[in-house]
Amino acid sequence: MNTSLTDFKELSEDYLRIEQAILYLENHHKDQPGLEEIAASVGLSEFHFQRIFTRWAGISPKRFLQFLTKENAKDLLDKSENLLDTTLQVGLSSLGRLHELFVTTEAVTPGEYKSRGAGLTIRYGLHPTPFGKCLIGVTERGICHLGFVQTNEGEAIDALVADWKEAKMIEDHRSTASLVAPIFLLNAREQTPLHLHLRGTNFQLKVWEALLNVPTGTVTTYQRIAAQIGQPTASRAVGAAVGHNPIAVLIPCHRVIRSLGEFGNYRYGAPRKMALLGWEQAALTPNLSPK
Repeated sequence: MNTSLTDFKELSEDYLRIEQAILYLENHHKDQPGLEEIAASVGLSEFHFQRIFTRWAGISPKRFLQFLTKENAKDLLDKSENLLDTTLQVGLSSLGRLHELFVTTEAVTPGEYKSRGAGLTIRYGLHPTPFGKCLIGVTERGICHLGFVQTNEGEAIDALVADWKEAKMIEDHRSTASLVAPIFLLNAREQTPLHLHLRGTNFQLKVWEALLNVPTGTVTTYQRIAAQIGQPTASRAVGAAVGHNPIAVLIPCHRVIRSLGEFGNYRYGAPRKMALLGWEQAALTPNLSPK
């Protein structure tokens, strides 16, 4: 996609309607609703809905929704196995390496983990993105938080504070604004090295490291992540660690689906998870027909 940073506010506003449409499809996919019915569900004409959707996704609703069917999820899962195996075989399994983002992950010491952020200053800002408004938090070491606003901005900020109770919080929109493009423009990720400031248990860090190695446009399962970190019976614990991922999108927990090919839950809502997966697929398939 040729999205620029200046388009993010408009795309963020579009996303509110897109999310409603995806939620409608999630609840009515067995009926295979047509464009007219989907558009009506969000209070728009077919023409207006098609225009908004195509502006947001870069492709038509019909093509995009092909990425969101259960059968396609299963197909993605089948394709992902070899890709993930290949990724591991070339040695991309250390915390200091990232397959697609060149992100350096810096884990804190046990003492720093226990301190709950004491002595740290976190600067944060709210920004529009193609998936709605997000909250980004940064320390001197790097990005420590990335979450989407669901109910209101205050709750999003409270979630950041809860993770870093002893840190000093400073609202600083300018400090985080420059990170939006490298995070949400796939073609910009390869050009801008990013740093993450992670704080978690050893188990959580292993799970998040494994997530970093899932290539864009593919998916994995909780069972595969558990096997990858050497604990094949720990699928439920892996699910808990995935659910506590503090840095959405960059640590791509949205790429974890259920073993049966179902998309499953997501901290920021199942429609947003489906939108993220469809967005990545569309971005990696530039020659799709617009029909």
